[in-house]
Amino acid sequence: MSKLILTPVRFSAFRSNKLRTQGSAHDRIPIGHKLMFLAALLFVNISAAMPSTSEPTDRTTILENFTSMPADASKAPNAPNYPSSPQDRWEFIADTVMGGVSTGNVQFVTDNGQTVLKLSGTVSTANNGGFIQARLPLDQTAANPLPETAQGIWLKARGNGQKYFVHVRTSGTLLPWQYYQAPFEVTDQWQTVKLAWDDFKPSGGLSGSLLRDVPLADKIKSIAIVAFGRDHEADVEVAEIGYY
Repeated sequence: MSKLILTPVRFSAFRSNKLRTQGSAHDRIPIGHKLMFLAALLFVNISAAMPSTSEPTDRTTILENFTSMPADASKAPNAPNYPSSPQDRWEFIADTVMGGVSTGNVQFVTDNGQTVLKLSGTVSTANNGGFIQARLPLDQTAANPLPETAQGIWLKARGNGQKYFVHVRTSGTLLPWQYYQAPFEVTDQWQTVKLAWDDFKPSGGLSGSLLRDVPLADKIKSIAIVAFGRDHEADVEVAEIGYY
């Protein structure tokens, strides 16, 4: 806690040479001036002791909270073209598109009156597979593209104690197996996870990838919640997702 400190002031230090050459009746600063100085000094010390009320610089924006319309959709020029429900904005993709055998689904369930996304299923690495995902194309949101000043992705999530991933695809991920990936872990309690762009690594690794090392915010085309890379039961829920 900041402390209010008033430093004693020797008013004699402010006497002018002219005052010192005069008689004792004038050899002091007028009482009115002293009171004004004390009031100014008290104001400065109190202001320094008060907590700052400046706006935080780490602002966040919601891309999706699984309501009937994306966040801030009404402000976008093409708002009437947005799908009216999250079921139509999000898509489920599994490794079966490349011969894998993983199974799962995306559901939109209610938790304490709020709709949340639930990705669940069985991830299998058989037949060179190993993923299920729920993907949101950004052209289904009001933030397409993301601002180039965005620093990363955040999400509010919970689940079954497993590791999951956020995948982003950009205008440079031309091949189906190209993406950027950042891991996050969940517990059975809701928690907010923040992933900076530096947390996202290109598929193929930094040395073997044809992609740039870090994705550019304004080039991102889609964001996905992914269960990936190992045999396990997936069960993860997301209440909100956005950028900061």
